[in-house]
Amino acid sequence: MFNKILIANRGEIACRVIRTAARLGVRTVAVFSDADQSALHVEMADQAVHIGGSSVAESYLKGDRIIQAALDTGAEAIHPGYGFLSENPEFVDAVETAGLVFIGPTATAIRAMGLKDAAKSLMEKSGVPVVPGYHGEAQELVVLAGKANEIGFPVLIKARAGGGGKGMRLVEDPKDFAEALSAAKREGKASFGDGRVLVEKFIASPRHIEIQVFGDNFDNVVHLYERDCSLQRRHQKVIEEAPAPGMTDEMREAMGQAAVKAAQAINYSGAGTIEFIVDGTDGLQPDRFFFMEMNTRLQVEHPVTEMITGLDLVEWQLRVASGEKLPLAQEEIKADGWAFEARLYAEDTQKGFLPATGTLAHLKFAEHEARNESGVRQGDTITPFYDPMIAKIVVKGADRETARLKMVSALERTEVVGTTTNLAFLVALMAHEGFASGDVDTGLIDRELDRLNRLGDAPDHFIAAAALAAIDAQRDVVSTEPFELLGLWAHWTAPKRVVHLMYGEESHELAVARIDDGKWLVSPYRDGSSPLPPITIDIVSNAGGTLRVQIDGIVTTMRTIRHEDNLTIIAEGMVHTFGLPDLSAADPEPGEISDRLIAPMPGVIKQINVKAGVAVLCEAPLIVMEAMKMEMTLTAARDGVVEEVLVLEGQQVSDGDILLNLEPVPE
Repeated sequence: MFNKILIANRGEIACRVIRTAARLGVRTVAVFSDADQSALHVEMADQAVHIGGSSVAESYLKGDRIIQAALDTGAEAIHPGYGFLSENPEFVDAVETAGLVFIGPTATAIRAMGLKDAAKSLMEKSGVPVVPGYHGEAQELVVLAGKANEIGFPVLIKARAGGGGKGMRLVEDPKDFAEALSAAKREGKASFGDGRVLVEKFIASPRHIEIQVFGDNFDNVVHLYERDCSLQRRHQKVIEEAPAPGMTDEMREAMGQAAVKAAQAINYSGAGTIEFIVDGTDGLQPDRFFFMEMNTRLQVEHPVTEMITGLDLVEWQLRVASGEKLPLAQEEIKADGWAFEARLYAEDTQKGFLPATGTLAHLKFAEHEARNESGVRQGDTITPFYDPMIAKIVVKGADRETARLKMVSALERTEVVGTTTNLAFLVALMAHEGFASGDVDTGLIDRELDRLNRLGDAPDHFIAAAALAAIDAQRDVVSTEPFELLGLWAHWTAPKRVVHLMYGEESHELAVARIDDGKWLVSPYRDGSSPLPPITIDIVSNAGGTLRVQIDGIVTTMRTIRHEDNLTIIAEGMVHTFGLPDLSAADPEPGEISDRLIAPMPGVIKQINVKAGVAVLCEAPLIVMEAMKMEMTLTAARDGVVEEVLVLEGQQVSDGDILLNLEPVPE
């Protein structure tokens, strides 16, 4: 076993590797960028080395600096985690040239599976079933469009390099093919440095089922059963589970054998995943699964496999890379129970899952119900430089329903304040009746998006409690000092204050009056100022941001957290954030917002589709931005004429920057 390893990654996977290494007595070296100087993985490692600026191009993609950091600190091997350099064969070659061990497969194996078209050709020759499609070298529009017509729409355009849904477009109508091809090539070039694509038949009722494989340097390869990753949005996984719903012994045997055969075809060593697309039209049939790609690294969702097998896959990686044989033979690997993993992201699901930033003013996980894999702590900042994952929440139960209910409970007890998250969306998804019954496919989220993404109304008692917390009225429970109460005093009447709250687009102007010690009345300030009915609240206790109130004889415990111009109330598995508007600020002139195209978050301008003087229609694509590894198209909010474009392609912009101005269409 190694004495010291360097982890060429950041965030939750770096922390994950450090924990296993520490358990095995292996010392660790972290690397960090400017933005990660005080990150959790830096704190956890035995040593840490600064490698560059905040962007990945200046730091985590600098293979030479990472290798030098390993040499300078006496590390014997480099663990790549996933993403960044984990599937870069040139980096593997450089690591080995430097006399270090790469904790992963050989460069030859990575190259064999690195390009989807070549990998599929290899799999066909090895007897592994593949999806019908075009994997050739020609990249001209006329050729690819012709192949798409031969295959039959709908088709998927996929970047031949990389993964994670980047450079992937679904095309259902031939007239949309050219635009989708251009976007896929551009995104593939930006994400992987390779703009070439392949075209495949889109499976109508697809399920995404993958097999975890493991090989060593003694020609041994095993599989560790399947994971179902069908719940996706934009081809990126949201919920993963193991085993797969509806899996039969016959199907599992066929898929496991195909996965092992695929790994053996490239003499694979280390952890890898064979991803299959499955036609679930008539349930799981052993002749209806097709090879999609191989991920020659540890997967984000590997914890669900660990939960059902009781194995530590990072430990296996270290043992295999250090020259040991696989710890278990195929017949010795057993699976038990059911596991789920939910990916908690800083993102705005109401705005097309737009990545979000912010400082985590409050962060709390359900420690006793779930395994929480996170690389951030309370007080850390989600920056625009990296993937906005906050945590992976993992649970296990004796069966699927038990595990599902545990996940719902764990999510409801997870508290995040300071950035917009997908937490409520995850709860709705886990509670969806189709998902609960195991009726899953890759289109479920898109079909049910409006329902899953509906912003629920805040309960009346949440609004009332927010009004109290907004003026810190609850301090009267623990203080009888006259001057403490002076701000709420009114001559001859109950003390009253006016509070303004915003919940989404809904405005509340509320009167808060103290009736008696610890008893308050919250009601609309005037007719029509709020839909809230009058509510009487008894404050039972208040300490450390935990407020206990009694309403109509029911006592509720609430977390109240003030952050910037917002107030968040957490209780009963719900998180509701209220804006505290600055009423002194001038209202914008009518039409002012729609006259400006504003950057929704920090990012880079990738493409400008218009110029000054051009007339555009509402929802016309104006500018393409890239932020947090995701490309987004910004459109016109109304008909108009481009008055001025204020940015250039390649320019870095900040949240709120004005990108261009529109003026009304001339009469």
